Amino acid sequence: MRAWLEDFENRKGLDRLTHQSRVLVIVSFILLLLLSAYRGLMVGSTEGPLTPLLVFILPLLLFSPAIIAKRPRGHAWLAFVSLLYFTMGVMVTTLPDQALHGVLEMVVSLALFTGCMGYARFRSRQLRRNT
Repeated sequence: MRAWLEDFENRKGLDRLTHQSRVLVIVSFILLLLLSAYRGLMVGSTEGPLTPLLVFILPLLLFSPAIIAKRPRGHAWLAFVSLLYFTMGVMVTTLPDQALHGVLEMVVSLALFTGCMGYARFRSRQLRRNT
């Protein structure tokens, strides 16, 4: 697998792969934020309308400095957090009238996972190559 990845990096170019994975991360991060905000607004709470919204969005917002600063380690951690949203999407899919929202959340969180892991790998190799 390692040899295949290194060959893939050599064929496609490390700079191009880093850029493409970064675009995937940004697009899927924004989409997942929007989906989570929608869910947070739809869930009712006796403690206030903002509580569910913060519960769904806050874990993602904590990683925005790492995304803005282009830190590979922060992207790797965000990949693991995106798996929680994938699991939540699987559970939501089983609810009546929520299947579409669950499937969208699963697809977007899987795209975020893939983009983050790719960016973490390609950017770290890019930084090692430049030093």
